[in-house]
Amino acid sequence: MNLTKRLKFRKFVKNLQKFRGRHTELISVYLPPKTDLAKQISTLQDEQGTATNIKDKNTGKAVITALERMIRTLKTFKELPPHGIAIFSGNVSDKDNVDNCQVFLIEPPYPVPLKLYRCEQRFISAPLEEMDNNDVTYGLIAIDKGEATVGLLVGSRIKVIRNLNSTVPGKFRTGGQSAQRFERIREGAAIEFYKRVADIAIREFTFMKELKGIIVGGPGTTKNNFVDGNYMNEQIKGKVLGIKDITYTNAFGLKELVDKSEDILQETEVAEEKKILQKFFETLAKNTNMITYGLDETKNALNIGAVDDLILIDDCINDDDLDEMSTLAESSKAKLHLITDNTPEGTQFKGIGGIGAVLRYPLHS
Repeated sequence: MNLTKRLKFRKFVKNLQKFRGRHTELISVYLPPKTDLAKQISTLQDEQGTATNIKDKNTGKAVITALERMIRTLKTFKELPPHGIAIFSGNVSDKDNVDNCQVFLIEPPYPVPLKLYRCEQRFISAPLEEMDNNDVTYGLIAIDKGEATVGLLVGSRIKVIRNLNSTVPGKFRTGGQSAQRFERIREGAAIEFYKRVADIAIREFTFMKELKGIIVGGPGTTKNNFVDGNYMNEQIKGKVLGIKDITYTNAFGLKELVDKSEDILQETEVAEEKKILQKFFETLAKNTNMITYGLDETKNALNIGAVDDLILIDDCINDDDLDEMSTLAESSKAKLHLITDNTPEGTQFKGIGGIGAVLRYPLHS
């Protein structure tokens, strides 16, 4: 999900969150991939029958109407989309005694994780909120001489790619092995294990465009030996953002690694913001014709395809303008950067309106 699609997804979620029902009459349904659609429609029809027993007649009528609208919408599908759907229905009027029953439907950017039917005073948006911003991806490697786990941090979700156990013997010799020979055997097995882990990292991470970087962790010196050795190629090795001391090297070790890497994760996002803003201000200093700022000026540049980098601070622009500008950026292949004012450069940029662009060509000679 690119940033433009993420913004549209975020806008959908924010729109859901603003609605409140008079009573428990707003319906939320989550259908995971491969849900039996006909069976689900039948279940909702049964819920219509149950709604006739609601004591408050107005609430009962609102629920029945919302279910009818939802069922009618679901019947337009021959089958569910690959990620499933989330569908919401109910009277969203903010005026008493006014009926404005609407249906909101989305195929989320990630597979719907649960099957859910809820009738509440507000729409249930939490599962969608968890998906927001989930493309920010980091590679994770937890390693010691006995075990390693390679995984991903995608937004707030940790995904295990592979867990491996090594053939490195324990520290105690058996039989008549000499200390030197035993240590050579251990070292050789460790090297082979490091190579296996590195091969998985290279295969998984090399062509992952959304990958921000890799964090490596483990107990003792093993993690440093792995990173410092010639096991990973220069491309992958160059993506290593940091090395952390952790206790475990299984799936729990990946969680421990993320917990101990908050400083790295935050610094990476800040560094990216600083980089694009430095480009903006350096261009402004050298050639003012190659930048523009302000809402109307930047929109005009987008409309004629002159924008290379579109830079926006979220709270400096309303939702409608943000939606319009992100759509224009996508159609003209401009790179969209949504930043904060948490850095000195961000504060300076906010001082000129928080909306600007680096151009592909000058608007004026």
